[in-house]
Amino acid sequence: MDDVAQLCSLIRARHPAVHIVTNEEPEAVELVRSAARDIGTHLWQWDAIDGLSSPLSTEPLPVPDTVHPAGALAWLDINDPSSVILLIDLARHLSDPGTLRALRRLLMHAAAVGSCVVLLESESDLPEPLRSWVTPLQLGYPTDDEIDRLVRSTLRELNQQFGIDVDVSTSDYGLILKNLKGLSRRQCVQIVRDVVSDDRRFDADDLNRVLAAKRKLLGNQGVLEYVESPASLDQIGGMNRLKVWLAERERAFGDKATDFGLTPPRGILLLGVQGAGKSLCAKAIATAWHRPLLRLDPGILYDRYVGESERRLRDAFRQAEAMAPIVLWIDEIEKGFASASEQSSDGGLSRRMFGSLLTWMQEHTAPVFLVATANDVQALPPELLRKGRFDEIFFVDLPADEARAAILLTHLKRRHQDETKLDIPRLVAASAGYSGAEIEQAVIAGMHRAFNTRKKLSTEHVEDALRTSPPLSVIMAERIASLRLWASNRCVPAD
Repeated sequence: MDDVAQLCSLIRARHPAVHIVTNEEPEAVELVRSAARDIGTHLWQWDAIDGLSSPLSTEPLPVPDTVHPAGALAWLDINDPSSVILLIDLARHLSDPGTLRALRRLLMHAAAVGSCVVLLESESDLPEPLRSWVTPLQLGYPTDDEIDRLVRSTLRELNQQFGIDVDVSTSDYGLILKNLKGLSRRQCVQIVRDVVSDDRRFDADDLNRVLAAKRKLLGNQGVLEYVESPASLDQIGGMNRLKVWLAERERAFGDKATDFGLTPPRGILLLGVQGAGKSLCAKAIATAWHRPLLRLDPGILYDRYVGESERRLRDAFRQAEAMAPIVLWIDEIEKGFASASEQSSDGGLSRRMFGSLLTWMQEHTAPVFLVATANDVQALPPELLRKGRFDEIFFVDLPADEARAAILLTHLKRRHQDETKLDIPRLVAASAGYSGAEIEQAVIAGMHRAFNTRKKLSTEHVEDALRTSPPLSVIMAERIASLRLWASNRCVPAD
């Protein structure tokens, strides 16, 4: 069902209160009005500026003396026979005992007469006495067809306003629509207006601008981050088993695979040494499978309001599903959910957040491929490592000789250095025990030394940089040895 149908169903089932948490207030208000029209019931609307009004009636003037919420709620309790009652931003007034008491009385009245109170808020915090009375309703994201209609209607409006040129192929138009997925209706319309208003054209050049605008919006929301993923699997040294695993499953997302009896892969956990290339793998998977890459930072999910953190996590998953097919990357997952396995002092928030993650991993049906990376296996809750949570758990160890040679060549070519002038076997031997990130930094440090002495990069420059910077495998030898021992019979080696 769409949002209007869901709300109508709740009203007909005589739910006394529905709770909508969103920043898209105009969209939510129109939703409630549409539901009231479809059912054919009266609609009251309250906010702290206009007080109580009847927006769908022929005389929508405010009711006198109802700006104060307690007065408006008391008036409704006495005068409302049965209707839909939309209360906007009421939660922040509920610290007043009189307002809270008036709302509880109104909810009991609504349950008795068949009214439905819709609480429209920008935050999910409600007092404990109300939570058993309210039914949450989450606004859905627009479907592909709806995005198409929004874009076309916006283009017609802009053309009538000041005249525009539309020159876009069917394939490019489809890509633009695809990149608008996972945004609200208002955001879709605003992006189209932004990209057209500057040059009064809508063409293939606007594809990158749409993508940039979407990336900015996601960044402002702070939960999901759109990540550029230019890395290819060819740029990653070693990890041959992981590459084979990914290649075997690349075609497993289509209808043919489903007809064959396969279910699409759901995700992998990359466990290993810091700097060994786990994050690079997430980017390379998105590139190899031609999917957008979104990163979820668990650290920013935690909020001071009760219930807000869990809502943010649920919203992030809903948005990821709306944008599917995508690769969802949770980097250093242990930092966000580590305390779920301990007696934490956060009132059980970490365990609830972790439970939401496990439920989504188990039940989501949208083509979202989860890539989680972790450095500290001891901090991971054991439930996360149970068979079936991930399709596979790979251990990413320090690169072997062949992989280190590939890493050296990759970074030398990327920085326009002539690898034939360097003794690669000698550098491979000198870099034993170094991670890919440490080898990259040694190449950069060697280039600085060469540039500072006005010489070409040589083997000695890179070798000296390696020698003067001990690797993590030496600094944290005991911890890495423990990690390898744990992974020896629990994980699949990535290489």
